[in-house]
Amino acid sequence: MSIFTSMNTASSALTAQRLRMDVISSNMANVDTTRAKVNENGEWEPYKRKSVVMESKEAGFSTFLNTAINRKDGHSIGQGVKVSEIQEDEKTPFKMVYDPEHPDANDDGYVQLPNVDPLREMVDLISATRSYEANVTVFNANKSMLMKSLEIGK
Repeated sequence: MSIFTSMNTASSALTAQRLRMDVISSNMANVDTTRAKVNENGEWEPYKRKSVVMESKEAGFSTFLNTAINRKDGHSIGQGVKVSEIQEDEKTPFKMVYDPEHPDANDDGYVQLPNVDPLREMVDLISATRSYEANVTVFNANKSMLMKSLEIGK
């Protein structure tokens, strides 16, 4: 075990939460984008909400359990978090808004708008910000402990 293990774990979480905030910002910026990409029919499709999927850097629970069992000191050490993918929200339907003057309106006058809910995005952004702040606190506490341990040697 390295003395920097907890710093590495906290920094992996900081990186993941920063990416999460970037994806949320992208969702908010595209809340009204009706022409994000062309689908297989050759028609424009609205922007689809994106979300970050995170997982442990370890292979899974069984790997974590085996590591804990095989360690002589009885302590298990996590390796942090990683972003496994950024996925599009395929489940939530697009919003249909009546606006016959819009250039992307269908024959009935309805426009498909992205499936981005600004309220949900703000809640996710607050959650990501709080997680980021908590990991900064962990990192700084660890740094402080390491500095104090260096002072002992003086």
